[in-house]
Amino acid sequence: MKVSTKQIVRVFAVFCLLVGGAASAVEPVDINKADAQALAKALDGIGKSKAALIVQYRDEHGGFATVDELVNVKGIGARLLDANRDKILVRLSR
Repeated sequence: MKVSTKQIVRVFAVFCLLVGGAASAVEPVDINKADAQALAKALDGIGKSKAALIVQYRDEHGGFATVDELVNVKGIGARLLDANRDKILVRLSR
């Protein structure tokens, strides 16, 4: 079976679209509802300790009003927040 370069390029392009599409299809995590385990799994640079601090801050302050409020959590700065901004959702509880 002879495979042309054009066919290989097409297969590679489809592969890249599928892999890229899967990565961008991840649902944002609601920082007012998610437990520490879900936060650690969904957010880059957030391990178990920082995730626990997010939950603790949420419990002590009645939830987050905005995504930007995350910088008030110890260990979370603007750079870490910006790296995860598209993965974070804030739904206000009613």
